[in-house]
Amino acid sequence: MPLAGAVGGAWVLAGGVTGAVLGLGAGVVLWWWRGRQLAAGRAEAVDTAAATRQLPLAADLLAACIAAGAGPVVAAQAVGEALGGPVGRALARGAAEVRLGGEPAAAWRGLAQLPGAAALARLLERADESGLPAAEPAARLASDARAQWARTATARARRAAVLISAPVGLCFLPAFIAVGVLPVVIGLAGGMRGGR
Repeated sequence: MPLAGAVGGAWVLAGGVTGAVLGLGAGVVLWWWRGRQLAAGRAEAVDTAAATRQLPLAADLLAACIAAGAGPVVAAQAVGEALGGPVGRALARGAAEVRLGGEPAAAWRGLAQLPGAAALARLLERADESGLPAAEPAARLASDARAQWARTATARARRAAVLISAPVGLCFLPAFIAVGVLPVVIGLAGGMRGGR
């Protein structure tokens, strides 16, 4: 519909073949732009799922790097570059901003926007501002993220078991009626008829 509107609008404004060509060009650009917007929306949804999966590993790697003696910013930079994905990009971007002199709260905001990563972002911000040790809290965050992921997976499995029982029950119900209930009803009806 927007493509037809662009072609028709340009044809009315410019008129003739020139208007049709301009409208067709505007329609193609509009169609291309809309496709990119839809692709960006789909990519964001995929990134959310990837971020949820990557978060425990990222926190474990951060804890290991910090325990080995690296500072929180250096550890975040190393883990971000090694890990990749949405969590890795957010870690690398935040570390780069802090190293360039950015405010830690603003630098780790991108990480905090990922699902479940707000506590890790606060930890990195506090460790950078105050110098508090961050290895044990990062390991604890990894453990908590893994436990949350396991709880979510268990809840999904339970929900799937409940949802699958209805179709299975509907498949076996006709067989149960045909093999179990119908012969009994026919036998009782025959017995009542013969008993007259």
